[in-house]
Amino acid sequence: MNIFRILGDVSHLLAIIILLVKIIKSKSCAGISGKSQILFALVFTTRYLDLFTNFISVYNTVMKVIFLICAYVTVHMIYVKFRKTFDSENDSFRLEFLLVPVTGLSFLENHSFTPLEILWTFSIYLESVAILPQLFMISKTGEAETITTHYLFFLGLYRALYIANWVWRYHTENFYDQIAVVSGVVQTIFYCDFFYLYVTKVLKGKKLSLPMPV
Repeated sequence: MNIFRILGDVSHLLAIIILLVKIIKSKSCAGISGKSQILFALVFTTRYLDLFTNFISVYNTVMKVIFLICAYVTVHMIYVKFRKTFDSENDSFRLEFLLVPVTGLSFLENHSFTPLEILWTFSIYLESVAILPQLFMISKTGEAETITTHYLFFLGLYRALYIANWVWRYHTENFYDQIAVVSGVVQTIFYCDFFYLYVTKVLKGKKLSLPMPV
C-alpha cells in the first residue's frame, strides 16, 4: 500500500458514490449507460472471486465487498427501479465488440492458465474498455449532465493514480505487472479528451460534449 494506491481507491469509490447519489436524488438514470455499469459489475465479479479463496487484509476485503454491492445496486437502479428513465435508445453500444476480443485475449495472454487467473485477466482487460459505452452515449446525445462528468472525472483520476502507484511500486519494490500496467494505460488514454473538456468546459460552468470515442 502507498499513498497513490489509497488515493486511487478513494477516487474510485467516490466516483461510484457520486453516480449512486445522482440516481437516488434525481430518481433518474438519464445520461447513464446501463451497458457500462453491467460491464463494471462483470469486472468486479470476475476479479474478486478470490474473496472466497484468499484473505489479504480487512481493508482489501471491505473495499471489494463495497465495490461489488455498489455495482449491482447501480445496475438494479438502472434496469429495475428507475428503468422508465433509462435512455436505452442512446445506450446502443454493442457489447459483443468488447466482450469477444477481451475474452479471447484473456485466454491468450495471462500469467497462468487457471480459471481464477483467466477470470482475473479478463477483468483487467474488460475494465480498460468498460467506459466506452458511456463515452459513446455522450457522443450520441451531444452532452452530459455535470454530475455525470464528475463521475467520469473521478473514475479517470482513479486510473491515473493507479499508474502512479505502479511507477512507485516498480521503484520501491521492483514490482511490475505488464498486463495490469498496459491495460491501465489504455484505459487512461480513453479519458484524455474527456479530462481536457472537463477542465476547459465543466469547471467553467459550461455543458460538456464529447467527440465520437471509437
